Amino acid sequence: MNAPAAPSPVSVRRRTEGPGPRVLLLHGLIVDESVWERTLALLPARYEIWTAQLPWRAETVSGWTELPNLRGWLARALEAVPGRAEIVVAHSVASLVLLDLLDQKNKGGVDALRRFGIRALVLASPFYRRRAAEFDWDTLGFYLDGFQRFSGEAVRTHTAGRLSGAAERALARRARDQVGPYGWLGFAELYLRTPALRTDRINVPTLVVSGADDRIGRPAESLALAAALPDAVARVLPGCGHFPLVEAADRFAAEIGDFVDLAMGVPLVEGKAVGT
Repeated sequence: MNAPAAPSPVSVRRRTEGPGPRVLLLHGLIVDESVWERTLALLPARYEIWTAQLPWRAETVSGWTELPNLRGWLARALEAVPGRAEIVVAHSVASLVLLDLLDQKNKGGVDALRRFGIRALVLASPFYRRRAAEFDWDTLGFYLDGFQRFSGEAVRTHTAGRLSGAAERALARRARDQVGPYGWLGFAELYLRTPALRTDRINVPTLVVSGADDRIGRPAESLALAAALPDAVARVLPGCGHFPLVEAADRFAAEIGDFVDLAMGVPLVEGKAVGT
C-alpha cells in the first residue's frame, strides 16, 4: 500500500470566478484557509477570490518551523495565482511575513509591489512596533507565556465551538507543541524586525483592520502601522478580538469591499461562485 502523499507546503485555490479584481486571502498561524469561509461568503461575487494554504497552517507541514526564510513560502503563494493577485489580504502572522517579504525585496533593489503585481493591501490584526525601544523583556514574556492562550483562541476559531473545553485545550497544547520553540522564535524574529521595515516604500493603498478587544495583536499596533504607511487607513472593529474575519465577518467584509472599490474603482459586474 502506498503511503499518503505529504501535504504541499504551499497551494492556492480559486474560490470565485468574478471578472476581478483578483484577491488573495492569506491565513495566520495554527489555522488554515477555512478561517476565511465566513468572510468569503460576504465579499462581492464580482471579485476573483483565491485562498492559500501556507506551511504554518493547522495541519502542520513537517519541518516548516526549521526553515529560516518564511517569506520564500509566501512568495510562492503570491506567484501561484495566475495573473497575480492585485489585492492581498493577510491576517496576523501572515501580515508579518508579507511585510518582511516586501521589505526585503525592496532593500534588495527589486520593486516588490510591481514584482508581485500588488495594487492594494489589507492587513488584519497585524503585529507592529515603530521603534526598537518599544520592545522589552515584558513584551517577549507576554507572547511567550501567552502562546498557549493564543493557540487556544486559534483552535476555538478553527473548530467554531464544536468541541468541549477539554478537547479545545488538548488541541491548543498540541498546536503549541507543533509550532514549538523554532516556530515561536521565527514569529519573534519577524516581530522584532518591524521597527526596521521601510514602510515608506510600501506605497499602495492599504487597509489595516483590528478588533477592539484583541489582546494578541493589539489595536494600538494597527493604528501605528497605518500611520507609518504612506497611504493607509485604519479601522478598529468593536466587539471582536484577533479574528475579525470570523467574529465580525459582516463588518470585516464590508470594510474590505468599500476599501477595494475606492482603491480600484471596481465595476459593478456580478461574478459566479465556484463550488468548494
